[in-house]
Amino acid sequence: MSAADRPGSESRPYLDPTGRHPADGPGSRGPGAASDTRTEVVAGLTTFLATAYIIVVNPAILSDGTGMPFDGVLTATVLLCAALTILMGAYARLPFAVAPGMGLNAFFAYTIVVGQKVPWQTALGMVFWAGVLFLAISLTPIRERVATAIPASLRTAMACGIGLLITLVGLKGAGIIAADPITIVRPGPITPQVLLAVLGLVIAVALMARGYAVAFLASMVTVTMLAWGFGFITPPSWVSRPDFTAVTFKLDVWGALAPALWPSIIAVLFTDLFDSLSTFMGVAEATGYTDENGRPLRLRQGLVVDAWATLGAGLLGTSSGTAYVESAAGINAGGRTGLTAIVAGLCFLPALFLAPVAAAVPSYATAPVLILVGVLMFRTSRTLPFGVLEEMVPAFLTLVLIPLTLSITQGLLWGLVAYVVAFVVAGRARELTAWNYGLGALATGLLYLHG
Repeated sequence: MSAADRPGSESRPYLDPTGRHPADGPGSRGPGAASDTRTEVVAGLTTFLATAYIIVVNPAILSDGTGMPFDGVLTATVLLCAALTILMGAYARLPFAVAPGMGLNAFFAYTIVVGQKVPWQTALGMVFWAGVLFLAISLTPIRERVATAIPASLRTAMACGIGLLITLVGLKGAGIIAADPITIVRPGPITPQVLLAVLGLVIAVALMARGYAVAFLASMVTVTMLAWGFGFITPPSWVSRPDFTAVTFKLDVWGALAPALWPSIIAVLFTDLFDSLSTFMGVAEATGYTDENGRPLRLRQGLVVDAWATLGAGLLGTSSGTAYVESAAGINAGGRTGLTAIVAGLCFLPALFLAPVAAAVPSYATAPVLILVGVLMFRTSRTLPFGVLEEMVPAFLTLVLIPLTLSITQGLLWGLVAYVVAFVVAGRARELTAWNYGLGALATGLLYLHG
């Protein structure tokens, strides 16, 4: 790397904690290339800490009004995260963590179980069949055709929207913003916890500016230890017993095939597919983890693992698993190979017995990382087609709806519909392909089902 490429150079902005520009990373250090093991391990730990909240959040959502036992879902969540994240690293050789998807778990709990009054055992069967279909699609050229049919402007908008979504989650976790029934959000009170989050942000920025790969990890550990030391968080009880019997293999496979449930299975399937595609493409676009044609590296293998994550989730007793957008934290910490995912997956295993420890990392400790990952992902906005209205409107809708709906999938679906409509009304219908029209029609149907 030349002097002009180092952090602090005037020729290019600083973009990641290792001092690499996206153009310097995946192209020369993609899957299978020589790697710094220490950096990959630190990146794996960073990814784990950025995603560890799902260990508690997912069972809290799935047990809310569904009758599913919290401890059983927690065990299923940990098993899924560990096994499929390791598989993502070992088979797909990608630095992505896999966990039950936020949004997918809410759809499972509140739409299918609570709203449609489907027994949770049957709902797990629906997730299983959606995974079977997802796996079948992943073994055909369809999934890559779907990926390449998503316009470049929407892929860029997804990266920016995901960045805003992560930033929103980080600001909320830090206590900098709070919910308000009238204005939706408002500034939060200045508390010691907020000050600790700001301190973590300062530490991370200072270390990133100097090119230290441990920037994110050091920030999280420092804030967590200070929170424990000041008594803001009670040091956890260290041991918990896993529950392998409450929900694991309790799915109703045949009951899920009732014709009345087919639309919901299809909705789970395509929501999962779009969630996976949008995460892979958005994170890859934002972190430079792409090939020379701008496509995510090893997308085919990644989608196969995602399909197994959905199928396996139904068997283990949780909602659909998917690649996690928080993986960007580890990628931006220097993770470039499957070792990052393997380390992150192994970190989940002790949570079978030490879940309280992972849960004791406060949200304001991970908040600085999420905020900075949002900053790094939003940098791709400079390539958006601001001068072409029929491209900018769909891209803008995708960008803003991701944080405003708290759903990557919703942003992408509305963007796909708007893209077709905008090109038609602008007189450029002949430039649309059959795949553009097909994705627009499919997105319209999914929006109707979710509505």
